Amino acid sequence: MRKPLILVTNDDGITAPGLRTLIRLMKEIGEVIVVAPDSPQSGMGHAITIDSTLYSKKVTIDQEDGAPHEYSCSGTPADCVKLALQEILDRKPDICVSGINHGSNASINVIYSGTMSAAIEAGIEGIPAIGFSLCDYSWEADFSFVGKSIKSIVSEALAHGIPKGTVLNVNIPKTDAEPKGIKVCRQAKANWKEQFDKRTSPTGKDYYWLTGEFELLDKGEDTDIWALGQGYVSVVPTQFDLTAHHVISQVNNWNLNEH
Repeated sequence: MRKPLILVTNDDGITAPGLRTLIRLMKEIGEVIVVAPDSPQSGMGHAITIDSTLYSKKVTIDQEDGAPHEYSCSGTPADCVKLALQEILDRKPDICVSGINHGSNASINVIYSGTMSAAIEAGIEGIPAIGFSLCDYSWEADFSFVGKSIKSIVSEALAHGIPKGTVLNVNIPKTDAEPKGIKVCRQAKANWKEQFDKRTSPTGKDYYWLTGEFELLDKGEDTDIWALGQGYVSVVPTQFDLTAHHVISQVNNWNLNEH
């Protein structure tokens, strides 16, 4: 039987330790092709390159036998998936996995995430897709305990499929041991209480650093934030149809055509 073809990408860049870990794990499951940004693209959301040229080249990061085919891309995570599907792959991948992100993409963070946007781009194209994140922002983060959970989720997704219009947002807690297990959750209600740190350059120009605090507005025990806090891996089925279907009837009652 032919091994499943797995497209691997991320937003932290092609040399990121999280990506290298995910590649190693996926090699145990199927045939791996990597298309990832040539530099960090965190927080890019679903941006795509439309007003400048896009470059890609084949690269060799790992030297061992059986190393996967890898391509770096000058664009965003969404660009990487588009380029992979249209120009690099000779057949449709069985699944796309993005990550492992250095840092949380739980709750409202999913909106800004380049990791998840790569997965969403694959999902738009009808490919089962999963974004993986570890809740540790350090470049030297410990990925040694993530293998069991990630391989389990990917194997089950390949066996059962992921419903059309849906991708999985998976976050792994920063712990000193194996996570307690895996919980399917909803996205917690939260936002960022943001501020801009205004400074002045040596030449007298004002510039700003974005800062802020994460504000949890949700005390539910069925959310991704709760699960992570309890030491569980969180899995949130995420849809990219942004229609608020329950509001359509309400807006239809407005006098929209009487002005």
